[in-house]
Amino acid sequence: MAFKFALRAFLSAGFLFLSGLIASAEPYRIVGFGDSLTAGFGVGPGEGFTEKLQAALKARGTEAEVANAGVSGDTTSGGLSRLDWSVPDGTRLVILELGANDMLRGVTPNITEKNLDAMIAKLKARNIPVLLVGMRAAPNLGADYSTAFNSIYPKLAEKYGIPLYPFFLEGVAADPQYLQADGMHPNARGVDRIVENILPAVEKLMAAKPNNS
Repeated sequence: MAFKFALRAFLSAGFLFLSGLIASAEPYRIVGFGDSLTAGFGVGPGEGFTEKLQAALKARGTEAEVANAGVSGDTTSGGLSRLDWSVPDGTRLVILELGANDMLRGVTPNITEKNLDAMIAKLKARNIPVLLVGMRAAPNLGADYSTAFNSIYPKLAEKYGIPLYPFFLEGVAADPQYLQADGMHPNARGVDRIVENILPAVEKLMAAKPNNS
């Protein structure tokens, strides 16, 4: 009888150990939520931002799934309307990259700010960490517009106490070797550079809230 109890205890402990291994093996679920810059406009299969970020994390020993919730042409209004169903339960981190199309269409900056504010608030209410990714206004829109637009991202990052990656196209914008023919979207080399630049910020957030927390 004692042997049977010991065997059961041993098997139970083994089951719990294996269950823990299975749970810990689950990939870290990230959602890239944005516009064409996130969606991978104009680049080939496997060359988009979310795919290359996932590959970069894997190369550094981190099992992660980076879902592509980018929609080309999307504005912050469109993003707000689809946020709830685009970010599933179980998401551990959202990389929020929106606002470029608002700027290109001359949307009043306070509308852009209001929409981004609402999105961050929704994600915070779901206890999903956010990496806010900034955009910069084109110079031809004038100093007043640029000042108002460019201040949106640091203002919201401070308000919600979330990390800010100041400019998605840092080191890529205005450099032809990293851009497609339209002069706006990154080519495959440009995506590589974006991923290289943003990777430390992503890894820092992942370390702050690991998969088992």
